[in-house]
Amino acid sequence: MFSKRARLWLGLIATLSLLSLASSCGGAKTDDNTNTGDKSGKPFVAKGDEGTITGKISYTGAAPEAKKIDTSADAACTAKSPNLTTEDWAIKDGKLANTYVYIKSGTLADGSKIGDWTFETPATPAALDQNGCHYKPHVLGVMVNQPITITNSDPTTHNIHFTPKNNPDWNQSQPNGAASMTHKLAVAEVLIPVKCNQHPWMKSYVGVTKHPFFAVSAEDGSFTIKGVPPGKYTVVAWHEGGANGTEKTMEVTVPAKGSAPADFSFGASALGQPSSLQMLPAIEFPMPMKH
Repeated sequence: MFSKRARLWLGLIATLSLLSLASSCGGAKTDDNTNTGDKSGKPFVAKGDEGTITGKISYTGAAPEAKKIDTSADAACTAKSPNLTTEDWAIKDGKLANTYVYIKSGTLADGSKIGDWTFETPATPAALDQNGCHYKPHVLGVMVNQPITITNSDPTTHNIHFTPKNNPDWNQSQPNGAASMTHKLAVAEVLIPVKCNQHPWMKSYVGVTKHPFFAVSAEDGSFTIKGVPPGKYTVVAWHEGGANGTEKTMEVTVPAKGSAPADFSFGASALGQPSSLQMLPAIEFPMPMKH
């Protein structure tokens, strides 16, 4: 049997171990855009001193070539888009299109967090069209619960399949001439792949945020995020290249009524190609406790 003092020490050691375990395995999340579009926060009202975040997305190195898609399985696709090519990397003059840029987290000038506020969901639907047996646009940004109008402009049947991680799976067939459909995403998520079960080469991506501070880079690589309240933010540029997409992160300070630059660059490493830098061998350290 342990003495009373020994039992007290054992109890103290056990408590400290549990606290250490909780601290090392947990921690506060800094992403202000990962939960649902609830209305528990303060409604955001523009003060008139909002600014913008502007930039360009570049691609360094030899641009990967688009590959011709074999559409022979559907004569309607071949007839409408005989020269259809992959859209993984849309690069022109060293600039990269179809990159999704958004504010991930941040602090406003008044000290509040971007996640403390709620923003009005647009009543105007975003549009996703199936035209030429590919999705237009290739990358789409919406707010939580904003309607997405889906149309079929092709003389063939498509099957729209949203494959999210946090939102419910959504899989609908849409024949030629069918009425447009509407879909909403109730949980913020970056980014949701969309595919067509009828035509496996068709894919699109939808970014869903609780706020309106996002943009998609144009053909010349440019983007602008408007109406951003003054503050310091973590801005992320996401592109589909790589096994699970590639992210670039930058800290940006937006001045009152001003513009903050945010230029991002992707390159060969995003394709999983070896870097010119050699990796040093890993150094192993003994771990005092595993969990």
